[in-house]
Amino acid sequence: MYRISAKISFSASHMLREYAGKCARMHGHNWDIIVEISGEKLNDIGILVDFKDLKKEMNRVAEELDHTVLNEHPYFSEKKINPTAENIAYFFYMRLKDKFFPNKITKVEVYETEKYGATFIPD
Repeated sequence: MYRISAKISFSASHMLREYAGKCARMHGHNWDIIVEISGEKLNDIGILVDFKDLKKEMNRVAEELDHTVLNEHPYFSEKKINPTAENIAYFFYMRLKDKFFPNKITKVEVYETEKYGATFIPD
């Protein structure tokens, strides 16, 4: 089994609905996203997935969120999903999961600060 990962960043604000504390108020983060892909076979030149291709797809998803109020994005607003780090990790997973077949996304990590992050690991 081979695994690769890439990291990108974007900036966005959010507020947590029904949260008892300061995070219920609008505030911003410089979000770091790390996506890990696993697979059994390398291509003819020894690459699982080109880092450039992974970064391009990750940036495409981040562009939807960059410099926005996450609560106003249709994914979070229409479904009334709190834009927590956990839900942002799942959002990235859902947007990317079919892009690198037959390889699989095995982990998406989201950090809202250097000290606080969440991970989504699909079954």
